[in-house]
Amino acid sequence: MTASAARTATPKYGKGREALLRAAVDVVAQKGLRGLTYRAVAEAAGVNNSLVAHHFGTRDALIEAALLWSSEQSIGASRLREAAENGGTFTEALLELLLEDPGLQVFQYEMILEARRRPELAGPVAALYESYVGALSEGLEAFGFQGDVRVVARSLFAALDGLVLQYLAGVGREEIAAALEEVHQAVLLRRGAQSG
Repeated sequence: MTASAARTATPKYGKGREALLRAAVDVVAQKGLRGLTYRAVAEAAGVNNSLVAHHFGTRDALIEAALLWSSEQSIGASRLREAAENGGTFTEALLELLLEDPGLQVFQYEMILEARRRPELAGPVAALYESYVGALSEGLEAFGFQGDVRVVARSLFAALDGLVLQYLAGVGREEIAAALEEVHQAVLLRRGAQSG
């Protein structure tokens, strides 16, 4: 795509900063972190690459912003609290959290692995995990769970993390849903033990 075509093309993901974040996530999900360049993000978003630099300044700032954005998108997709308030099931809400947008999950795993090589990403990756644990804690509380909810949420997220990896590795949705239902039953047993 020529520079003039990039300036006049309609962005695939909408406009502005969020479109660039979505494009960054997609580029990393498809090409890995080494494929993340201003040019690749701009091309995916259908804009001029100077717009990427304008919004983020540095590649590291783009990475950190995309990591935060991706967790917000995943957590927003789960609708855990809404499921509790509207009579939905915990399993359905968690399945949405896990499988709604696999590209978001691939991007996040890429960042987690990269944090092992680049210590400056350790803080944003830790914040990613804390945001998931916080969302699960709120979801557990909405479903009537009591006690040390954060410990249970962290344990639950560890199971979910593993199931997402399995899904990305090719395990079928039905098998993931069945395993998730088993995790849910364990949570219900724990909740029942608390109230009994």
